[in-house]
Amino acid sequence: MRRALRILSRLLIVAGVLLVVEGALTLLWEEPVSSLYARAQQDKLDDRLAQIERAGPSSLERRALARLPNDGRRLRFAARAALPRARVGDPVGRLRAEAIGLDEVVVQGTEAAMLRKGPGHYPDSPLPGARGTVAIAGHRTTYGAPFRDVDDLDRADRIELRMPYGRFTYRVERTRIVAPTATWVTRRVSYDRLVLTACHPLYSAAQRIVVFARLERAQPTFGS
Repeated sequence: MRRALRILSRLLIVAGVLLVVEGALTLLWEEPVSSLYARAQQDKLDDRLAQIERAGPSSLERRALARLPNDGRRLRFAARAALPRARVGDPVGRLRAEAIGLDEVVVQGTEAAMLRKGPGHYPDSPLPGARGTVAIAGHRTTYGAPFRDVDDLDRADRIELRMPYGRFTYRVERTRIVAPTATWVTRRVSYDRLVLTACHPLYSAAQRIVVFARLERAQPTFGS
């Protein structure tokens, strides 16, 4: 009986230590269990995105692109064509922000199940290349915490979106803390822009942090 109690007490001590370690990791970095899940999902999305990039535009789309007079028109066509094809949960592109070490595949959709895979593109917003405000949401403490450090993005920091049809470079203009109901942040303005949204502060959903970035450069990649 004593031996069984000793074993039980040791197991409880180990379990307690593991809980403390997990809590410390969550506070200092990110929640580790969900992060393993997110990393596995990102690996799958990365493979799928590579397949989409290799496939390129359809033959019909290539003919339509060839008739358009400039890169701007071709990118708008490609973005509009890609949006209805993007099913919820599909990868749509890769988001990079070197200043905070961000490099993640973006999925279509912002439902909870989608954000467990990675940053999610708001389906009601355009894809890069089309006119308007491209909007992407992400977690800050769980499921890989891709947006944990978005508050460290400074004015003029570069954010890139690499789509199967083009590369888009944005420059950070400002960061705002808003209410969760502030839908105005995704509205179209007089120029093309990107917004990144996440819960704020850390470990709370009381507010939202929003990073606004202006499109600086757009370069088509179809046919390359």
